[in-house]
Amino acid sequence: MIQGLPASDGIAIGKAFVLPNWEWELPEQLIGVGDLALEFERLYEGVKRSKQEIHKLKIEMDETVGAEESGIFEAHLAILDDPVFMNEIKGIIQRQYKAAEVAVKEAIDHFVTMFDLLDDEYMKERALDIKDVGNRLLKHLLGVPEIALPTDAQPFILVARELTPSQLIHLKPEMVLGIVTMVGSPTSHSAIMSRAFGIPLVMGVEGKLPEPIETGDLLIVDGRAGYVHVNPNADTVIRYSELRQRETETRERLQQLALVPSVTPDGMTIELAANISSLKELDSALRNGAQGVGLFRTEFLYMDRSRFPTEEEQFEVYRQAAEKLQGKPLIIRTLDIGGDKQLDYFELPEEDNPFLGYRAIRFSLNRKDLFKVQLRAILRASAYGNVQVMYPLIASVEEVREANAVLEEAKRELAAEGIPFQEKLRTGIMIEVPAAVAIAELLAEEVSFFSIGTNDLIQFTLAVDRMNEHIGHMYEPFHPAVLRMLKTVVAAAKRHGVQVNICGEMAGDVRSMPIWLGLGIHELSISAQSILSVKETMLRTNAQESRFLMEEIFRYRTAKEIRERLERFHAEEAIAQGNIRPGP
Repeated sequence: MIQGLPASDGIAIGKAFVLPNWEWELPEQLIGVGDLALEFERLYEGVKRSKQEIHKLKIEMDETVGAEESGIFEAHLAILDDPVFMNEIKGIIQRQYKAAEVAVKEAIDHFVTMFDLLDDEYMKERALDIKDVGNRLLKHLLGVPEIALPTDAQPFILVARELTPSQLIHLKPEMVLGIVTMVGSPTSHSAIMSRAFGIPLVMGVEGKLPEPIETGDLLIVDGRAGYVHVNPNADTVIRYSELRQRETETRERLQQLALVPSVTPDGMTIELAANISSLKELDSALRNGAQGVGLFRTEFLYMDRSRFPTEEEQFEVYRQAAEKLQGKPLIIRTLDIGGDKQLDYFELPEEDNPFLGYRAIRFSLNRKDLFKVQLRAILRASAYGNVQVMYPLIASVEEVREANAVLEEAKRELAAEGIPFQEKLRTGIMIEVPAAVAIAELLAEEVSFFSIGTNDLIQFTLAVDRMNEHIGHMYEPFHPAVLRMLKTVVAAAKRHGVQVNICGEMAGDVRSMPIWLGLGIHELSISAQSILSVKETMLRTNAQESRFLMEEIFRYRTAKEIRERLERFHAEEAIAQGNIRPGP
């Protein structure tokens, strides 16, 4: 058994197909001065054919998983149009008299090495994109075919050193049971696509294999835990087969709850909405009974493309989402870029502490031209459904008022142009920083609703970077300070009649259900995959008992005591409902 990085959930059992490394070893090829024009012509023809292929791949992905995910190939087109990348290639040809394919290979190696040396996961992932695009260009210059995948009718588990989006788009999802890669990050383009396809994926197993995986080896891929079993024994295969069967049965059982109202046994309701970043995710959320969208992460419309999205492009996505929801709420969060979310085509400044820097609402208020384009698109979409707008990373009343001033300006423009929109658009803010908690009373007088972003609030409250392997264990959702922050915000909101929603991973953690019921939260916004399991927990959790539990929990002094008490509460509730038999 090998421990890798879990990147796409699910269990796969099947035979391995090992994809050969797509690496080129090119001998030095010098050309004469008279051949320069020919080499540039070959280069331009290769670029042209590569762009045609990428456009075709983008259309295929549009049809397969949706337009938002296909934006990955917009980024690939941007690389072929990037003057820095292309000038590097042309400079090698012109100054060193090297053949076009040699120049392309040297340029790829130069940029990939440069990006790999950076201590920045985002830039490392962009190195793979450059390699993907460069290899496509090399393929045309060398006249070599694509590496062929198995043609027999048996589904397989794909094993590769790394997998590029271009390779992944050619796969038939029904033929690929799972994927294992030697290197890679769960936030890479390939991981995003694997999750969109629903293919279990484990990455980063290089150096952990006692011997290389070979085509035909039996593999088990556990995409949730990050385990890969190579040629497992019969007992392990039986155990995972049973686990896979139980997961299938659980999904089928939970699916029956999709249309059941989210009401506790004693009559309290919490709306269960979805976090989405694409229309495809919205379709999945609605199948699972989502009662609206509590968080539309619009930054994904801006990422993996070659330019800022236009007002029309944004409007079309927001309009389709509003129409699909048929009157259910659609809360659109304005651009939350910066920190770990960068743009290929707009260079944000380098910062020592990017999570505390130029990001989210700070970026939008600094670039009001871009901000107004987004607000106009949101306002136009509001004519087609129950659309609401939400500002991220708010830390002051001034920021809310300044953002609302831009919103009002956008309204005046649309009214002058005769374009319909919802005049009384509800506005809300993300409560993510301790400053917002401290002035919750003041902020409640400015907006219609709060959405508590638990991921950042926990991180900022505890001064813990949860991605830092040395202190990640200190990121503790059930820390007494975090619970007191939540209580403060809810109390301030109730005094001013402001609705409180919860989003972030803590919202989807079923152990937290008595906290939300005890505090009187209006809505949980969670991933489409979590809606049914959260609803199942809610259907068997008593609200009155949760309120008593909260009084008890606030007397505890450590996260360990709180966590253990919550787990004990859930076990008692499950036994009382007959879902679990008590132990001996």
